[in-house]
Amino acid sequence: MKILGIGKNYVTNKSEIANIKDGYQLIFLKADSTLVTDNKDIKYPSDISDKVAYEVELVAKIGKAGKNISATEAASYISEFAIGIDFTAKNLITASKEKNHPWVFGKGFDGASPISNFKPISDFPDLNDVNFDLKINGELAQIGNTDFMIYSFGEILAYISKYMTLNPGDLIFTGTPADGIGLINKGDHLQASIEGEVLLDFKMI
Repeated sequence: MKILGIGKNYVTNKSEIANIKDGYQLIFLKADSTLVTDNKDIKYPSDISDKVAYEVELVAKIGKAGKNISATEAASYISEFAIGIDFTAKNLITASKEKNHPWVFGKGFDGASPISNFKPISDFPDLNDVNFDLKINGELAQIGNTDFMIYSFGEILAYISKYMTLNPGDLIFTGTPADGIGLINKGDHLQASIEGEVLLDFKMI
């Protein structure tokens, strides 16, 4: 199983997309040991960072193997959606960028990828109009709609599958809303929803 993340994939104003879209997508890999499921609480990684950022994202699960997938066929390769959080250890990312090193540990530490249970793709008749959000301690922190994606689900799958085969069970974190990213604290209560349904609910302990 592969876990892939898409960076910088949302805008606040759709008129910005044409100027930003250059065909290059920011893709990174996350270790499978980052996954946390079943709404389990997550230990704050204070041994490696005191600045951990949250990013709420829709997570697409691949349902069948595909290589060189066309953007128009891509939806048939997604079997389910979940809501997830892409946690980032900001100090580690900053250090990696300064040395031109990859983001392996800044995005790949244990607990960096909590995800909810999945919902079948058939529950979402229009992939370009899916609402999702994140609340922290009961306050709305991020709100997103897939119409504000720079690269659509189809374009993401087409791009990735040029370079690597996508296999059943592979997970893709498809990007976070452009606004609302911030730092998480020990003791915070996170609740993430798709279309108003809370699917991810845990605490940082």
